[in-house]
Amino acid sequence: MLADFFQYDFLRHTFLTGLLIGIIAPLLGTFIVVRRLSLIADALSHVTLAGIAFGLLIEKKFAIAIITPLYSGMAFSVIGSVLIEKLRGVYKAYQELAIPIILSGGVGLSVIFISLADGFNTELFNYLFGSVSAVSQNDFLSILGISIFIVIIITLFYKELFTLSFDEEHATVSGIHAKRIHLLFIVLTALVIAASIRIVGVLLVSALMTLPVAASMRLARSFKQMITFSILFGELAVIAGLISGYYFSIPPGGTIVMISIIILLLSISANRFTFIFKRERGAE
Repeated sequence: MLADFFQYDFLRHTFLTGLLIGIIAPLLGTFIVVRRLSLIADALSHVTLAGIAFGLLIEKKFAIAIITPLYSGMAFSVIGSVLIEKLRGVYKAYQELAIPIILSGGVGLSVIFISLADGFNTELFNYLFGSVSAVSQNDFLSILGISIFIVIIITLFYKELFTLSFDEEHATVSGIHAKRIHLLFIVLTALVIAASIRIVGVLLVSALMTLPVAASMRLARSFKQMITFSILFGELAVIAGLISGYYFSIPPGGTIVMISIIILLLSISANRFTFIFKRERGAE
């Protein structure tokens, strides 16, 4: 693939897009995991699937690309993120209820739109599980813009996001606008999911946002170190997944997830080995 990378534009776009996704997905995933909101990624991925199916339906019925599936999926994901935040305000005592409500709605809309579009096709399959040949130049430029925007926002609001993640009451007392930051955070999550679907696939994108973070939690000694390890593990999983997916002619989403699981198991083993080694040395 590395040799073909210089020869074929679509592979170059796919590889570069994968590098971007390997940064932004674990980066935002770190805040998601720490805030115990991991299921939000699953909910928004299903809403994104509804948007993609809607875009494919419009393309098929009107025979023109009024709106591409990528952008319709992105729009649905952002709308879903806003609705989750609204529902969290409605159910203040049971805020986690907002996630299954939106997830159920996303699944229901997906079934309806897919049925109206006469079922699954190759393009929809690529959106579900990712593809090494589905990233166009426009897709890459869109994802590049999203990635730059996400990195800038997290850099500017890092202190606020960090404080809210660990002590929301202290953040509110300190004068941080918690509702605005929550809304901004969940919209960023929606954008990451929409940007990642071309490489990882709608049904597997939440794994890339959580598995590298879970692995880094076993090794990191600080929050910033956890972010660094998460990005390193994410990049390793994406690069190895794309290359293996290309050579074995299988969707890269599955290989990316399985490599992420292997990294997670290795980190758990390494952490346990270190603990046993320190205990034995202490006994001596």
